[in-house]
Amino acid sequence: MTRLPVISGKDVVKALNKMGYVVVRQKGSHLRLKANDESGRKPLTVPLHDPIKPGLLRHIIKDANLTVEEFVNLL
Repeated sequence: MTRLPVISGKDVVKALNKMGYVVVRQKGSHLRLKANDESGRKPLTVPLHDPIKPGLLRHIIKDANLTVEEFVNLL
């Protein structure tokens, strides 16, 4: 099992951009992302914190329909 990386919110957004998410809006330090295709993936909210807490990162990865290994490969 791959370990969860310790990364910032900016790095999470970069990885999600590679799989087709785009930034829709920002309010304060939180970005709202939406999948730009018709895959039925959930919209995501990513805080621009450094680092993102492990539980929140797991939740973001799960909502993006990824495994930890797939997410790490996007980095």
